[in-house]
Amino acid sequence: MKGTWRQGLWLADGMLLAVALIWGSSYAVAKQALLFYPVLGFLAIRFGLTFVLLLPQLRGGGRRALRPGLPLGLVMLAIFLCETWGVMLTSASNAAFLISLCVVITPFMEWLLLRQRPHNTLFLACALSLAGVWLLTGGPQLSLNLGDALMLAAALLRAVLVCLTRRLTAGREIPALALTAVQSGVVASGCILLGLSLPGELPALPAEPAFWFAALYLVLFATLFAMFAQNRALGRSSATRVSLLMGSEPLFGAIIAGLWLGERLGPVGWAGGLLIMLATLCTLGIGRQPAPSTAGDGAPVRA
Repeated sequence: MKGTWRQGLWLADGMLLAVALIWGSSYAVAKQALLFYPVLGFLAIRFGLTFVLLLPQLRGGGRRALRPGLPLGLVMLAIFLCETWGVMLTSASNAAFLISLCVVITPFMEWLLLRQRPHNTLFLACALSLAGVWLLTGGPQLSLNLGDALMLAAALLRAVLVCLTRRLTAGREIPALALTAVQSGVVASGCILLGLSLPGELPALPAEPAFWFAALYLVLFATLFAMFAQNRALGRSSATRVSLLMGSEPLFGAIIAGLWLGERLGPVGWAGGLLIMLATLCTLGIGRQPAPSTAGDGAPVRA
């Protein structure tokens, strides 16, 4: 019996590392897709496909996701607009490290919005993360470009989304896939409306197989498989263990960006990225109370 439990734990850990690898690769995949199609069109396709695949989840009890899903979807729309334009305007490795600052920002956002004072260790983590961002964006020759600034805005908005999700779903049984369906529908609809008002953002659908491979990869693996793996792992392990394993995402992102896109971080950049990862691990290791087991706790953020 003990051996079966341990085997299940190792399987869950392996799936989580696979998710971290997939999420780390998502920045390079999105960057490649944006070579073929504009940001708004790409997001409309990506989240439109997600919505269509998850539409059956809105039957019956899934309809309870409509009320919280609409405002949460608007925040998610802002996140992905910042994140996707940010990925296009900065390196995939920078994007992966900067977006992980969400983990450090979230406790402070909880303090502001939910009146939950962060642990004192988080102030050290914040100092480490700020030093990491300074090194990652040039150190003494600081050069925070627009893409980096957008990734920082996306990290801040992700923290807002986590806190808002906890507030809107507290004490309510809302299926995770149903909530993701509503949020995806809002993001897709918002991108279509914005695209129709901006010339050139919704051209004819691309014919390049590389674009459709990227879109399907993000929908099937970065969203659907990732949600399944997280939910399975949370049933077999602690939230802290899950979070620590997922904390390897930015490292995978930097490695994949180097191997696939030929991006190179210098020693100063690597030092900054590792400081950000260290700050993230400090934050996750504090052992805060996990959020209620409701739909949006983390999964829809990376849809």
